[in-house]
Amino acid sequence: MASVKVMFRPSSVTGREGKIYYQIIHERKVRQLVSDYKVYPSEWDASRSRVITSRESERKSVVLSIRERIRWDVERLTKIDRRLYANGLVYTADDVIDEFNRYTQEYTLFNFMENIIVRLRQNGRVRTSETYKSTLNSIRKFLASRNSDGGYGQNVDVALDSLTPGLIEAYEAWHKERGVAPNTISFYNRILRAVYNRAVEDEIIENRNPFRHVYTGIDKTVKRALPLPVISKIKALDLSVACPLDYARDMFLMSFYLRGMSFVDMAFLKKADLRNGYVIYRRRKTGQQLIIEWTKEMQMVLDKYPENATDYLLPIIKKNGTNERYSYRNAGYSINRNLKIIAGMVGISIPLTLYVARHSWASAAKAKGIPLSVISEGMGHDSEATTQIYLASLDTSVVDRANSLIISSL
Repeated sequence: MASVKVMFRPSSVTGREGKIYYQIIHERKVRQLVSDYKVYPSEWDASRSRVITSRESERKSVVLSIRERIRWDVERLTKIDRRLYANGLVYTADDVIDEFNRYTQEYTLFNFMENIIVRLRQNGRVRTSETYKSTLNSIRKFLASRNSDGGYGQNVDVALDSLTPGLIEAYEAWHKERGVAPNTISFYNRILRAVYNRAVEDEIIENRNPFRHVYTGIDKTVKRALPLPVISKIKALDLSVACPLDYARDMFLMSFYLRGMSFVDMAFLKKADLRNGYVIYRRRKTGQQLIIEWTKEMQMVLDKYPENATDYLLPIIKKNGTNERYSYRNAGYSINRNLKIIAGMVGISIPLTLYVARHSWASAAKAKGIPLSVISEGMGHDSEATTQIYLASLDTSVVDRANSLIISSL
């Protein structure tokens, strides 16, 4: 088997950083693998063949990061050597280096996640691909923040097997320092764990369970439901001279009328989905089919706007040949901004968004006596799948009657 040693090559220029390299010895043949890591002579302990730093050093975080990356590299080189040895084939030190370089180029976190994102989009799972992209951007920023002072730039990637418990805990701590909410941190951790598990399934890395010490649960969120009298105030506002506010209020009410339909489902609701007095559609998030009675209140909102030139029912995505997801997201941002203005007009203290309509309908439904088998305390189930199971077995006419009660209360 080969031996791996960490070495330091001083710069020929006095006062400049030297380079870290690895010496691989196998069957008395010596090969060198030069790294990108640079340290000053005072930061190298030749007797222990390791990078060192002092508590007072301004470069402490940089040097510690380099030391950590060196450890990852040595561990990877050792694993490659063990695997080649276990295969029983003749190999050289050059083979170890070639395999290391191949792994470094192909099996990095960024590359692996980007490939997953591409496959998700190809399979039509655009929303899921966006969550992975958001997580990738987050981990990029974290790694860049750790290495920006070390000369590595903003695109510092890491090998998949470098996702250690220490790194993941540092990633969580970085979020906490920036004031990120626990559920958001958990969201990033869960996506990253899914990426890691996929790499394990593909037999690229061994499972070392690096997420065992970080939070991957879901905290119950503070209620965002509005009582019916407040929604009645929003409905009664005279916004005829403020078209953007009027439109935002209408989309909020339409979501409420449609039993708390999510905005993405509203945006992609097609004219063909409204037939025989019912809206029949599948949730984009879960694929579950829902049937909602079309009421006069819904029609009154729709009648305020010209017929949509596209195949979509509501005036959200209004132009053919545009990027539909871009259009709906921009509409959502604009509506939520205007809803915050409306909130001030009626004295609402909680941030008013389209999602509040969903919570509000659930809360009103409970108050009107809809069984918890249909709506569980303002969408408070820990698992949405549990709620879906109850909804799937319920006669939709029961929900429609309750919906009529709720709307008529405004």
